[in-house]
Amino acid sequence: MNEVILITGGEGVLGSYFSFGTRMGQKDFDVTDFDTVMRVCTDMRPRAIVHCAALTDLSFCEKNPERAYLINSVGTYHMALAARVVGAKLIYISTSDVFDGSSDGLYTEKDTPNPVTVYGRSKHLGELAVAGVLENHLIVRVSWMFGGGPGKDDKFVGKILAQKGVPEIRAVMDKKGSPSWARDIAVAVRKLLNEDARGIYHVGGGVATRYEMAQEIASIARWETKVVPVDSSEFVSAYPIGENQSMPLSTLVRPWRESLQEYIETEWDIMEKTA
Repeated sequence: MNEVILITGGEGVLGSYFSFGTRMGQKDFDVTDFDTVMRVCTDMRPRAIVHCAALTDLSFCEKNPERAYLINSVGTYHMALAARVVGAKLIYISTSDVFDGSSDGLYTEKDTPNPVTVYGRSKHLGELAVAGVLENHLIVRVSWMFGGGPGKDDKFVGKILAQKGVPEIRAVMDKKGSPSWARDIAVAVRKLLNEDARGIYHVGGGVATRYEMAQEIASIARWETKVVPVDSSEFVSAYPIGENQSMPLSTLVRPWRESLQEYIETEWDIMEKTA
C-alpha cells in the first residue's frame, strides 16, 4: 500500500505538529499555483493529502478578501482536483466559522453553514469544492485552535501568555467556542485517516468562553493576575463575531483544560515559581 502522505501548510501551527507524512510549507508548495500543485502531487502520488494550508487571520481576510478567497477557496479547489487526479484521499481542515454563531446550542455536522465573515465564506467555499470534486474526502472542522508555542502562537492563548506580569487581564465572557490543541487535532486526523473516515467531523475540546480560558491560563501559570470578565463591545473588531462557535466535546481530542495545561507546561516558559 502507498504510505505517502502529503501535508500542506507544513510550517504552520497545525502542520508543524504532524509526526507523519511529508510536510511542505508555502515556499516549496504554493497551493494557489495549480501547475506546482499538479506537478508535486503527480510526482509524489500520495495516498492521502492533509490540507492545512490556509489564511487564518480574520482581520486580514476581511481587509483582503481577494487573497482570502485565492488561498482558502481556489487553493483548496486546486488540492481537490489534484487529489482526484492522483487518486488520493483529501482531508480538509475547516472551521466553525462556517456558521454564523447565532445558534443557542452546540453546532453539529448536521447544521447548515451560514458564514458571515470573509474568512468563514472562503473556508466554506473550500468545503464545497472538496465535496463537489471528489468522493473520497474528509472535512475536519475545528474551533479556537491553539498551539505553536512562542514562535507561532499569535492567537488568543499566545496573546494572554504574552501578558505575564500585568496586574489585570480583561477577557470576553459573552462569546464561546470549543478550544483544542493543534497537537491533539493532528493526532485525531491520523486516527480518522487510519479508519478511512469520510464526510464531515467536528473536532473540539468542549465549550469555553475567552474569560474562562484566560482564567485557566492564569491558574496553570500560577499568576496572581486578576482576570476580569467583560462584554465583547469593549473590544473593536474588524469583522463580525457570532456569540457561539461551540461544538460538542469530540471523543477524538481531550477536554480543553487538560490539553491547555500540557501545552503551556511543555511549550511555554512562563510558570511562576512557587516557594
